[in-house]
Amino acid sequence: MPLKDILAALVVIVVWGANFVVIKVGVDEIPPMLLGALRFLFVAFPAVFFIPRPAVHWRYVVGYGATICLGQFIFLFLAIHLGMPAGLASLVLQAQAFFTVAIAALVLRETVRPHHVLGIALAAAGLTLLDLGAGGETVVPLVGFLLTLAAAFSWASGNVVLKSAGPVRMLSMVVWGALLPPIPFLLLSIFFEGPDRILDSLSHLSWRAVGAVAYLSGVATLIGYVLWGRLLARHPVARVAPLSLLIPVVGLLCADWFLGERLSPWQWLGGLVVLIGLAVNLFGAGLLRTLRPS
Repeated sequence: MPLKDILAALVVIVVWGANFVVIKVGVDEIPPMLLGALRFLFVAFPAVFFIPRPAVHWRYVVGYGATICLGQFIFLFLAIHLGMPAGLASLVLQAQAFFTVAIAALVLRETVRPHHVLGIALAAAGLTLLDLGAGGETVVPLVGFLLTLAAAFSWASGNVVLKSAGPVRMLSMVVWGALLPPIPFLLLSIFFEGPDRILDSLSHLSWRAVGAVAYLSGVATLIGYVLWGRLLARHPVARVAPLSLLIPVVGLLCADWFLGERLSPWQWLGGLVVLIGLAVNLFGAGLLRTLRPS
């Protein structure tokens, strides 16, 4: 991999890892559903006037917007707002890899290999340790944990939508898919958070809130997905996908440094087991081929 692509990969890892701390800052400053509306409003506009529509059927654009953009961040923003630790959210969200395998097997009739089953079992054990091992400084609320898993399921559903759509220019998909979420997010905000709270938040925006919205829309969404899409286009998926294992590592470290989230030994063990499960899911096929007698 050329140096510029290695640097691009490092940028994505840091940007997406730090993203969870920024979400925590954002939901502390702005109601979560309103934050979602603002995030995707500024992803879509004004870019939609300059970026061509993706060369796929509209149902794929709508499916992407409804799952990866809307569903994932409804659950994730609400989970962090309700107390899900940002660092652990970055790790639990990686369950999307296992949900993707399961959904693809059901919808696309893809084969589930033995290493997929082993990886899922390891990750499930690790996630249990994260929740049950919260006897240390960082408490994991059950509702936040379940909402983060729901966010992972939404992300996985979007992965299957993208796979069904075939080759697509990711920048176009990100921008046009972002047209869907603002109105549902705003309606949810009006219903659950109330017009008074919306007006109060918008009229008293702090620099922290403005920075959070700018980061989530411009950096985490547009820059992150564009760089990641280019890496996937230039290199085999098997070379690029494992880099995502470093995202929760950055997320956990950033949450520790900037938010003071301290994990118990059991939670660190659970996180390690989840990462091992992810690695087995990604590398298991190659390892089995290596070990198989010739």
